[in-house]
Amino acid sequence: MQGPPHTHREWLRFLQLLDGQTPADQQLHVIADNYATHKHPKVQCWLQGHPRVDMHFTPTGASWLNMVERFFRDLSRQQIRRGVFHNVQELTAAIEAYIACHNEQP
Repeated sequence: MQGPPHTHREWLRFLQLLDGQTPADQQLHVIADNYATHKHPKVQCWLQGHPRVDMHFTPTGASWLNMVERFFRDLSRQQIRRGVFHNVQELTAAIEAYIACHNEQP
């Protein structure tokens, strides 16, 4: 989430949206920074009631996050930016093809 500061209420709405749109038999792993909003007591209470949602917090100054950003930069440059996609399925297929190729020699 980028942009103006967000509150714990907005964060809860986002988590509820993810929870509602993800099949019930799947785990959800959410990566977030250590912003207080993500650790608010009401958020913690909601998470206790939704054990399939696992929060992962990035350490301050996390250098590994740079690798994640590089991956998405490369995905964008090499697979998405030049592509023409007529629907979400075509875009998803292109992303999955890139990931499969990348995973052969990560």
